[in-house]
Amino acid sequence: MTSTRPGPDWLADAVLYQIYPQTFADSDGDGIGDFAGIAEHLDHLCWLGVNTVWLTPCFASPFRDAGYDVTDYLTPAPRYGRTEDLVALVEAARRKGIRILLDLVAGHTSDRHPWFLAAAEDPADHRYIWSDRQVDGFVASPGSRPGWYRPNFFDCQPALNFGYARGSSEEPWRQPVDAEGPRANRAALRGIMAHWLGLGVAGFRVDMAYSLVKDDPGRVETAKLWTELRDWLDRTHPEAALFAEWGEPAAAVAAGFHADFFLHFGGEDQGLPLRSLWNNGAGTVEEFWQQGPCYFEAEGRGTPRTFLDAWRCAAELTEGNGHIVLPTANHDFSRLATGPRSGEQLAPAFAFLFTWPTLPAVYYGDEIGMRYLPGLPDVEGSVLGPRYNRAGSRTPMQWTPGPSAGFSAAPPERLYLPLDPDPRRPDVLSQRADPTSLLHTVRRLIALRRAHPGLGASGGVEVRHAGYPLVYTRSGRYLVAVNPRREPGAVRLTGEVGAVGAVRPLEVDGARPLEVRGVRIVDGELRADGFSYGVFELG
Repeated sequence: MTSTRPGPDWLADAVLYQIYPQTFADSDGDGIGDFAGIAEHLDHLCWLGVNTVWLTPCFASPFRDAGYDVTDYLTPAPRYGRTEDLVALVEAARRKGIRILLDLVAGHTSDRHPWFLAAAEDPADHRYIWSDRQVDGFVASPGSRPGWYRPNFFDCQPALNFGYARGSSEEPWRQPVDAEGPRANRAALRGIMAHWLGLGVAGFRVDMAYSLVKDDPGRVETAKLWTELRDWLDRTHPEAALFAEWGEPAAAVAAGFHADFFLHFGGEDQGLPLRSLWNNGAGTVEEFWQQGPCYFEAEGRGTPRTFLDAWRCAAELTEGNGHIVLPTANHDFSRLATGPRSGEQLAPAFAFLFTWPTLPAVYYGDEIGMRYLPGLPDVEGSVLGPRYNRAGSRTPMQWTPGPSAGFSAAPPERLYLPLDPDPRRPDVLSQRADPTSLLHTVRRLIALRRAHPGLGASGGVEVRHAGYPLVYTRSGRYLVAVNPRREPGAVRLTGEVGAVGAVRPLEVDGARPLEVRGVRIVDGELRADGFSYGVFELG
């Protein structure tokens, strides 16, 4: 059943910013980030133009998977602070016009969660999925209960039982979705959400939202579960928002989510569109996720068509009902500045991000061009294999030119991850002082988007040239050109757009138009230098 309720009005101009709390800002010098550290840097987010923050899981956890292994959904991890510290952060952000989203790990818990410890002793407990015989992928019971349990990701993350869409007499652990265990878990999700919404959070990003009901062809039963939760949310907290980690916006929005992210992982339908933009073969790469050259690379061997086709299909199916989120990166995947991509190559990527009709999501540090660092050691489950190391995207936020306060001052055994050893590494303080820096570019692009809603998520788009440069019009009023390759390119403008005097650089509040870098229009031809972009007004 497709939702026809797009959700709260504030979503339409949301600019998301993902924070990895462990390494964002440390207020007490113990080497681990915390709520107070985030609160101390809200002015940075406010100055940048961010209005929605997503915190990766900050609940009690043994941190064998960076907090995605939860032991108590209603209590923050002590490393970050107490409940009152999180509430103080939410309130301080609200006063600055910033909403806070929490990460809801809906499909599994830690194997140290009281629910699981109880289930491992009681054969009558069905909060998790248990088999009476060994099955591929299942893990032996750690308690007196005989049998094996099904994990959701790591072995330490037992899958909560939301039922199976299809039963089997040969596999009696396949309980229906309306069995006692699945009902209890659905009620628990509502209770968790109600608790934090009551304390002021604006909503949730739901981890592995597509995975709850098992053996679910077309994820029909999973969609019914989320539609039921969305109905409850609309009745009780109509201003709250649900963001999905699903990777298929049309499916997620039809299931009741307000928005879904394009993701880096998955096959051609799920992960290829975003990888075709950003993945340059360095960083977090698995062989079965390889594709041809990405569009945002200096050599100019890629094409934007893979992304454009996927976006167009998703946009048609979600229009009026929900939003598509376009991220720079996240805690699981490489940053924009990975491998050969850095410096002047990043500005065209951000120009595209903030002028395309999606909700933009900036991963912390990408706004200053923080680099993915290869070869780092495994920390809290960050390394998944020789070619999949997430640690390089989780390094401490670089606030100052020297060692970041708190992180470097900590004893080595408490230091979460090493800082970027490059003495030329980007940092917030230096880039704030330089009006030509990437940080200022990102800030101006956000301001441009906010000053001209036709550049936002809901305005129309018409692609004029799907190559190098990528040229498109927005809302019939704006012309955008992005050239992420080293070599220049040119496009003949046709129709009214190509008329003499029909295009002029776009300004913000009468200020000098800084968002035209290396793009010019001469006699109806758009000429773009290498690594250039331009935002123009028509008419």
